[in-house]
Amino acid sequence: MQSYQEFLDLSVGFPQDGFEIIEDELYFQDLNLMEMIETYGTPLRFTYLPMISKKIQQAKLLFQQAIIKNDYRGSYKYCYCTKSSHFKHIVEEALKNEIHLETSSAFDMPMIEALEKKGALTKDMTVICNGFKTFQYKQYIIDMLHDGYHNIIPVLDNKEEFNLYDDEVELDSPCNLGIRIAAEEQPDSQFYTSRLGVRMEDVIDFYHNKIEKNPNFQVKLLHFFINSGISDTPYYWNELEKYVTLYCKFKKVNPALDTLDIGGGMPFKDSLVFDFDYEYMINEIVSRIKEICAENDTMEPDIITEFGKYTVAEASGILYKVLGRKQQNDRERWLMLDGSFITNLPDVWALNQKYILLPINNWDSEYERVNLGGITCDGQDYYNQEAHMNSVFMPKTRKVQYLGFFNTGAYQEVLSGYGGIHHCLLPSPKHVIIRRNRDETFNFEVFGEEQNSKQVLKILGYTT
Repeated sequence: MQSYQEFLDLSVGFPQDGFEIIEDELYFQDLNLMEMIETYGTPLRFTYLPMISKKIQQAKLLFQQAIIKNDYRGSYKYCYCTKSSHFKHIVEEALKNEIHLETSSAFDMPMIEALEKKGALTKDMTVICNGFKTFQYKQYIIDMLHDGYHNIIPVLDNKEEFNLYDDEVELDSPCNLGIRIAAEEQPDSQFYTSRLGVRMEDVIDFYHNKIEKNPNFQVKLLHFFINSGISDTPYYWNELEKYVTLYCKFKKVNPALDTLDIGGGMPFKDSLVFDFDYEYMINEIVSRIKEICAENDTMEPDIITEFGKYTVAEASGILYKVLGRKQQNDRERWLMLDGSFITNLPDVWALNQKYILLPINNWDSEYERVNLGGITCDGQDYYNQEAHMNSVFMPKTRKVQYLGFFNTGAYQEVLSGYGGIHHCLLPSPKHVIIRRNRDETFNFEVFGEEQNSKQVLKILGYTT
């Protein structure tokens, strides 16, 4: 019988970049995961910060290469989409790479002010303010514009949003605005058009009627986002062509327009058979924008992207211990974990998202097909198929077994909530942040201890 390691190598090819097996144990980015488990216990969430900088630098380099290769006359800006993870250690790591930020809600703005006071960013940074804005969100934007953040760009999500800026913004030079286009959804969507943005056919008329003759504002940026993300599909290329063509038409009546924000959606590695050619896609995007602009006799725009999942997903993972094994019928064997998918990895439960799943130890053992069960008493708290196959396989052993889900850094903590109360009152797991020192050694910091019962009872009102 093959060992688990032999089985994985034959089925998907293993080891892979970032993973290796040393003495029957899994290492991630040179991190000894068993040693981490022995030190901090399970369930354990960890974040390896250097991966964030690596992903940013990769994208910036590929865009720069594509610009040179295509003799593209515009520039490129990388914006980090803060909603994928707002944590200070995440944003500060991203900011080390000369990037900019994209926001989506009111509380993003005081977060940016706190980072500026600490010296992590300057008031010259470009901040793309997206989303359907509450009054508080709009007021924060106005206050920060008056406080010297002149590169804040409110992206109008609807026509009415402009009215408050028109009434309250008073600057020495015109305020830069963006307009979001309401993108067409995929053919299999329940909706025809995104709920966000201004209808495509209304954009230029809205500019003529409300903004063109107003000396306090200029539309600098046109923004679109496609829910399916950046993908090599006819749908994506068709939508890109429509919006670049609108940009060209808009620029002819609005010379101040010089930036196209193509949004986010760059995929992350969610499977051991992940196959996405970043270099090809980025080059093709730049090439097609240039080609469409040439057809319309228009200067190519500066390009902005808003990468969230791509930036942070591959920096994090969560480690579990198998608490027990259950044979429920002739075919279904369950490994019960010391955590929950619903509370720790909500996208598994809500979106059927798959992640890289690997055992931490016992790689020399035989393998078996299993289902993974969370510890809540909810029937949906399970994980039973990988992105590349219809089953989950783990080492077949009676020894203590640990396993890990990897590349889980986007949205999972935000959606499951840090602290607070969770389904079945399961505690938030311990969270460790990992940095790399100049001598290549690791620096470990416990960001949050596992939640205790006193904290939970206080939130629920049982104690004061």
